[in-house]
Amino acid sequence: MSKKIRIGGASGFWGDSVIATPQLLNGNNLDFIVYDYLAEITMSILARARAKDPEKGYALDFVSSVLKLNLRQIADQKIKVISNAGGVNPEACAEAIRLLLNELKIDLKVSVVLGDDLMSQIDNFSDIKEMYSNELFPQKDKVASINAYLGAFPIAKALDDGADIVITGRSVDSAVTLAACIHSFGWTTNEYDKLAGGSLAGHIIECGTQSTGGNFTDWELVANDLHNIGYPIVEVDQNGEFDCEKSSNSSGIVNFGTVAEQMLYEIGDPQAYILPDVVCDFSNVKIQEKEKNIVSVSGVKGYPATTEYKVCATFADGFRAGHVCSFVGVDAAKKARTYGNAIFDRSKMIMRMMNIPDFDETSIEIIGDNSQYSDKQPNTDNREVVLKFAAKHQDIRAVGIVLKESVGLGLATPPGLSGFVGGRPKPSPIIRLFSFLIDKNKLSICIDNGEEKKDFKDDIPEKSETLTTIKTVAPEFDSKETVFVDLPLIKIAYGRSGDKGNKANIGIIARDPKFYPALCNFLTEDLIKKCFAHFLEGNVERFFLPGSNSLNFILHDVLGGGGPASLRNDPQGKAYAQILLDQLIPVPKNLVE
Repeated sequence: MSKKIRIGGASGFWGDSVIATPQLLNGNNLDFIVYDYLAEITMSILARARAKDPEKGYALDFVSSVLKLNLRQIADQKIKVISNAGGVNPEACAEAIRLLLNELKIDLKVSVVLGDDLMSQIDNFSDIKEMYSNELFPQKDKVASINAYLGAFPIAKALDDGADIVITGRSVDSAVTLAACIHSFGWTTNEYDKLAGGSLAGHIIECGTQSTGGNFTDWELVANDLHNIGYPIVEVDQNGEFDCEKSSNSSGIVNFGTVAEQMLYEIGDPQAYILPDVVCDFSNVKIQEKEKNIVSVSGVKGYPATTEYKVCATFADGFRAGHVCSFVGVDAAKKARTYGNAIFDRSKMIMRMMNIPDFDETSIEIIGDNSQYSDKQPNTDNREVVLKFAAKHQDIRAVGIVLKESVGLGLATPPGLSGFVGGRPKPSPIIRLFSFLIDKNKLSICIDNGEEKKDFKDDIPEKSETLTTIKTVAPEFDSKETVFVDLPLIKIAYGRSGDKGNKANIGIIARDPKFYPALCNFLTEDLIKKCFAHFLEGNVERFFLPGSNSLNFILHDVLGGGGPASLRNDPQGKAYAQILLDQLIPVPKNLVE
């Protein structure tokens, strides 16, 4: 019989529920529990924390809540733990864990993977350009963090050397899972299909409950017991194929739709999903329901790794401020828009008196008035809306004026103003992302087990091989003499969307293979452009995944800067799939019947 390992995914972001670990420890027979804490904005937050206190800069609650409450059970069940909770200070995180182990009198070994933090090399990057926007590297004094995305092999080496708990700084999200596979099965750097399979397993569980019914198109299937939704588990075979399930005695659901949505979540070209250890091709992945709440995944293809690591720097770029309030009554949306415009007009008037230039950007969104849709008219009968207004400026005084005058105009507004949420907010710095590539040979990776540091030499190819895949194309679709009916896309497809910087991706999956040719025929780049016209500033790319009867769309320059750099109500494109699923598309009548 082939060897298999069981890995539980207990965290999808810094702030995930503390219930995940005890749930996974309850009767699931796990070999590993992995935790993903880091996003780009998280790195800048942790960098500021370390600047104030050199002992900080990691996910404190990973130690104080997760491990402190569960370490004894983890040790008793002989489960190994891998986490990127180290943030920008993984050594401090590891030392805090060692102190906790001593306090609890538990004998476990802790190792740290170091080498991702490149702040000490900042002087070498002044002439580098951003890989997407082509902008020059920001001023040194504005940079908060610079971290390379490391891979799985140094983590696996730490496990090979006897570590029970491995802490990393920045690594790709799926590396914590792939490392468990490499360690357990002895995979080498040229077993590309296996590495791609382990990476996909990590991608499926890296966002926690998003693969077990969370953020799912058919959300009503889990609505009644959402509070007890199960965290994901993958059972990985030594050949790289795996089953996905959820924690026992939990709610939620694992089916074709939940796993397919997560596979397409926040990816670009599905035939070139680039990771430090392997380049993955998801286009022909098969997702099959094996039994209730167990789904098997196979067919992922792998190619040689590149010679470079991706690096992300975060830097401050001016200030932002904004607030939300509600309007009630006849013409509520018009009242809200009038008030929002008045705030900016008054602020600009005061700014001119102070010789402050105009805003870099302003935003007015009327939530409840179709403001997120490009192809729907405002709802003239709406009696209740929320106004969201925000502004960007390099001068903190300008955004401060916006906040002050939004209150100062309070007695001059149209009637129906209500519901200011909380007190007056404060201006906050805008944190932007700067991405570039760096030669792998320029990084010095080492493993610190608390007693000694050992250099780690990755198996780096001499040059990147040109990836030559046969690009998948749309299946043939004959529309002649076909009678169509218009249906909302959600009736025949699942959808999931997310972000990468200022790009958004939307994955669409046919509910039944018979609908796939029609989806490919009618879901064109032009339709997507029209659907998101008032957000989209770049182009749209379309990719096909025939193995799962799916499509993936990449929308460039669509998020207003993305993440914390955006003034939008949806700065990460999380609702974009819901907007697309609401569109009417022609479907052959005979297929519907």
